[in-house]
This record gives sequence, structure tokens and C-alpha cells, in this order.
Amino acid sequence: MSIIKHDFEKMNVTKIKNAKNTKKLTMITAYDALFAKLFEEIADMILVGDSLNMSFAGKPDTLSATLDQMIYHTNAVCTGAPKAFTILDMPFGTYINKDEALTNAVKVYQETNAAAIKIEGGEDRAHIIEHLTKNSIAVMGHIGLMPQYVRSEGGYKVRGKTQDDTEQLIRDAIAVEKAGAFSIVIEGVMSDAAQKITQAVNIPTIGIGAGNVTDGQVLVWSDMLGFFENFKPKFVRHYMNGAKDVKEAVQQYRNDVQETTFPSKNEEY
Repeated sequence: MSIIKHDFEKMNVTKIKNAKNTKKLTMITAYDALFAKLFEEIADMILVGDSLNMSFAGKPDTLSATLDQMIYHTNAVCTGAPKAFTILDMPFGTYINKDEALTNAVKVYQETNAAAIKIEGGEDRAHIIEHLTKNSIAVMGHIGLMPQYVRSEGGYKVRGKTQDDTEQLIRDAIAVEKAGAFSIVIEGVMSDAAQKITQAVNIPTIGIGAGNVTDGQVLVWSDMLGFFENFKPKFVRHYMNGAKDVKEAVQQYRNDVQETTFPSKNEEY
């Protein structure tokens, strides 16, 4: 499949909000300059997700990611993709209250070129989001299945299975919007519930495991490109078989070294 040339449009908060009901938004994670550069002029947004703690660092969950880690990787992404709308995922424990949240968000803005931050939580975190947005911090919300709640929730649980839970998610989304967030990630939510949430707010919703009824989608790059072999979440589509391709390439390199066909005369000085 050939690469389709897009008319690159540098995104900002206003353009993202205006995409509601007019354009499906594409967001992908990135953690380094190399991949960020590849994604820059294709994806609308790049998320430096705390998922890097699992896919990059090999940890069992996202909870041990630190702010310094996130800043380091965000700087790498912003260097590789300086025109991208880059969002830093605030790690667990960095927005326990509104004052700590603001201190840490200001640190992000001062030490990186991130355009926005993302935090998990609905009605319970709306006051924090409001405090941030009133102090000139652009915030993307995140409701539904929230990885930073994995231990308190007893695992990763799909949301929106009951009317009561769907109504709570709608309240969460409305509270996040009223607090000033410019968009909301909806993760691990039944598609009919995700549709109701999307219709209840005037800012874009970005789905992951929430069906195609949201205003956009986000995937972890290593999931989407088939590099993560331990398991494949139901909501992930593999757009390439990255792990297999890399292993075959490295095996071919090893063979060439063993057979002394690499380097060739053309590859010598």
C-alpha cells in the first residue's frame, strides 16, 4: 500500500475542538524522536503515553512511570516531530490535588514543548482540570477504563455495561468538559455507551476500545504495528507484523555475518 500524501495541518486546541462532528481525529503514541518523525505528518496528535512504562520499559502496569521519565520521552518526541500536537500523559501520583497538579503541569510546560497534558478521572478530578485550565494548561481528559486505577479497581474492567455506569460516564464526560478540557479519551467502554457519551459533550472524544462511534481513535504504536507479542487486546488491529519482520531481518543479518556476505565490497571503505 502506497503512502497517501496528506495536506499537513498543524493542529492546535481550537482546531481539535472544531473537528467535532466534522473530522475523525487520529492519535497515536510515540516515545522517541525516530517514530515521532514517522508519525508527525500523518497523525493529528501524538500522545506520549504512560503506556511507555509497559511497552518501552517492560513493567506490568503504568503506575511506576515518573514525571521525569515522561518529560524525557516528551522532549525526544518533540525533537523528532516539532510540528506535531504532542500531549504528555501525566503519570500516576502527579495530580493528587490541584496545587500539585499545577506545579507538575507548569514543570511540563517549562521543560518540554508539549502542547497539552492528559489526566485520568471524571467528576472526581474535574476540580483539578478546572484549576489547570484556568491557569493556561491545555488538558485532555480520560474516562472509562483508566489504567492508573488498575489496582484500586482490581484489574482492567470494561465500563458502560449497565445503565447506571453509562449514566456515570456521561456525568464524568460533562464534568470534564465543563472544567475546560479540549477533548476526552474514552477507553474500554461499550460502544453504545461511548456513543451516548460522545453525543452528550461538545468536545471531541477519542476512543480506544470504545467502537467507531467516537470522534477519533488512539492506539499504542507497538500494538498497532504488531511489535507486542505477549497478547493482543480485542480492540487492537495489527497494521503490520512488526515483531516477525524484525526477527526475520535480524536473523538475515546474523546469517550474512556468519556467511561473510556482509559487509560486501560495496559496503567497505
